[in-house]
Amino acid sequence: MFPTIDQAKPGLKKLIAALGETYPYASVLAEADDRRDWRINRAGIGISASGTGGAAGFVVRVFDGVGCAEYSFNEFSEAKVPEICALMAKRLAEQNAATAEFQPLPTPIPADDPAGLKKETGWKINPRELGDEAILGKITAIREKALAVDERVLDANVVVASKAYRKLFLSKNRDLDQTVMWTTAGMAVMASRGQEIKMSYKPFSVLGGAELLDVMDGGVEQVVGDALALLDSQPIPPGEYDCVCDPSTTGMIVHEAFGHGVEMDMFVKDRAQAKQFIGEYVASPLVTMHDGSAVDEAATMFFDDEGTLTGDTVIIDRGVLKTGMCDALSAARLGVAPTGNGRRESYERKAYTRMTNTYFQGGDCTPEEMIASVEDGFLLECPSSGMEDPKNWGIQCMVTTAKEIKGGKLTGKIYSPIVLTGYVPDLLKSVTMMSSAPELSGSGFCGKGHKEWVKVSDGGPYMKARIRLG
Repeated sequence: MFPTIDQAKPGLKKLIAALGETYPYASVLAEADDRRDWRINRAGIGISASGTGGAAGFVVRVFDGVGCAEYSFNEFSEAKVPEICALMAKRLAEQNAATAEFQPLPTPIPADDPAGLKKETGWKINPRELGDEAILGKITAIREKALAVDERVLDANVVVASKAYRKLFLSKNRDLDQTVMWTTAGMAVMASRGQEIKMSYKPFSVLGGAELLDVMDGGVEQVVGDALALLDSQPIPPGEYDCVCDPSTTGMIVHEAFGHGVEMDMFVKDRAQAKQFIGEYVASPLVTMHDGSAVDEAATMFFDDEGTLTGDTVIIDRGVLKTGMCDALSAARLGVAPTGNGRRESYERKAYTRMTNTYFQGGDCTPEEMIASVEDGFLLECPSSGMEDPKNWGIQCMVTTAKEIKGGKLTGKIYSPIVLTGYVPDLLKSVTMMSSAPELSGSGFCGKGHKEWVKVSDGGPYMKARIRLG
């Protein structure tokens, strides 16, 4: 896929060689992607080829021991090598002159250990080969199936997105090439009774292709049932309760409670409290947190946008905060090894420390055992949004459904919507049970603040904890 990468590679190697005559470190990232979205609801159907990604382009990076300079471009030929070299020299000189009047952060030269790799993820059905007409036919049938379940169903909004991308990273000692395809989908069902309207939503994702459509078809009855059940929901009495979180709610807690807070570019800027707690207990001994590509989900990749090979980063080990996740420059400034989390929204954007597949490890309980252990509490399902304060470890998340548990049994009573709040270490130290099988979902994107969107996955097992709800 993406033969333009192969065509550009010989010239890019000459660019690296030319820059290497002047700078102790130089690299180039080349990328090409193909993104397509399909949707259907009562307003009609839509197809879009736009979305998060940068189509085809390049970013070159040099370090001189004092500073670092980057340049992104979307046209390249071997004839442009001298022009790019001259531009990099000018940019670095201007940058170093601009920072001469104050003391900038140190900019160490990244490690460049030899590495070679060429990998691609698998897929069963390539969406582009399946074709727009077939995909629209499948999601139309899914929508009609949802509408036919009950006359109270007002509408079903079905969305599918798929992206294939290829990235090539070159430096003096590295030649890395990866091709990845992910597909995500979502189904939102609206149901009404009189003037009251409720909506349920279920995401789907796969490191693969359009085979996901069959999985979504199998989830129609559940989504419709959830929407109808919400018609009988009521506001929750505020308080602190024993809660069993489903895997998607656990994933939101992982992402918001301890995801952004351990992105180590925030350590460099002293904007994350976690920096002061490395080696300390911040959670129950039942909590082990991972980030990386030890699992296959939509955010899986083989190397990051700075040429660091990815793997499995254990952030919390049995309750103890062991490390964070970091990009190459932050790692060099902190004197630690990079973890493969340097990611760009596109070749036109800066690399930041970003999560990939972030999740809690499983335990040895069953969801049924966890529910049976709750005397007065709730089963939390279907998270919708969340935010955290890395500086003060506060968390606030929205959950659509809280199912009442009394005497170890679900009563059938449903409360909605739910606000989940608290102090992160208090919440995580209250964890007393984990189910055995973590589940991840990669249907969403994550921003750095209000921008810089990248694909992420999160999840975990069913988790029992003491949580403040309102």
